[in-house]
Amino acid sequence: MAGQRGFWDVEHRLQELSKQGDPLEKLSETVDFELFRPTLRLALQRRHPGKGGRPPFDAVLKFKMLVLQAMHGLSLEQTEFLVRDRLSWMRFCGLGPGDRVPDANTLWDFREALVRAKTLDRLFSRLDKAITEAGYLAMSGQIIDATLVSAPRQRNTEAEKAEIKAGKTAVEIWPDEPAKAAQKDTDARWTVKFSKAKPTEEGKPQIDIAIPVFGYKLHISIDRRHGVIRRRLVTDAAAHDGARLREGLVDPDNTASAVWADTAYQSQANRAYLENHGRVSHIPRRKPRGKPMARNVARANARKSAIRAAVEHPFAAMKGRMGLTIRTIGLARARATATMTVMAYNMRRWCWLEGRSAPA
Repeated sequence: MAGQRGFWDVEHRLQELSKQGDPLEKLSETVDFELFRPTLRLALQRRHPGKGGRPPFDAVLKFKMLVLQAMHGLSLEQTEFLVRDRLSWMRFCGLGPGDRVPDANTLWDFREALVRAKTLDRLFSRLDKAITEAGYLAMSGQIIDATLVSAPRQRNTEAEKAEIKAGKTAVEIWPDEPAKAAQKDTDARWTVKFSKAKPTEEGKPQIDIAIPVFGYKLHISIDRRHGVIRRRLVTDAAAHDGARLREGLVDPDNTASAVWADTAYQSQANRAYLENHGRVSHIPRRKPRGKPMARNVARANARKSAIRAAVEHPFAAMKGRMGLTIRTIGLARARATATMTVMAYNMRRWCWLEGRSAPA
């Protein structure tokens, strides 16, 4: 029978993990999570703290667990389990095998407090400032795009759908059913995503595939030089991409004036907005209806699209490897989920930039 493992056995296992290249150890070396403590403290301060009972869990510890959740697309229950189960996750959180771990309910209350205090925006800005101070300035222009993020589908009657579209809240629609109202998302919307159909073997075009999606839309702006997400916005899925450009997506701190986006952002209002803010539009021109596109315009569009394509990389990482999805109810919580995922992506991106610049 194997004997009980002691402290030095755990230390030996952690040393082996370090030799194999623990990515969370690299993350801890790159990101000083203590820089978030002042912001977290302001959000969680209590006017009349109670006496007695167990001391509260450290705010930075809980924030680290939310980062782990966002990095792997987990539920709060899965995050709690894996922090208890994995030595590398324990070490990242500053815990030992015998230490208490915040449970899922504690993490939920912590995240709700951050949402109520509107702290996640300040945490995002603090991380962006740290990345900039590390030498990764927003430069070489910026690229803007959006992606759909699915949420739990709702099953409502036609009358209920009409009330939702009229702007009524869940409490107003189901006043006598508070439990049902708490599970109804009246902020998310349906939209249709078109998937380009491949031509037949004979080269004939086929009808594009229309896929209905329910949920939200994440709009981002990355800097072209480093690929860090500098601005983000969350709306319902039906919101038009182009109009969002004028809602804070353009980063005023980028050192270059160029702005890239796809044709959904091509409009006279957007061109005027960019010009008034000292920015230069590199948005492809639309094909004229019923006419072939001029060859020089097509070539220019191809050059712009080749640069714009870089914004697909963050979306692929967040929705693929990081498993971005919305499990919560309401726009405020969807914004919190998306913001934590964007922050986790930027942390990983920062680690990658540091590794690329490190001497061989």
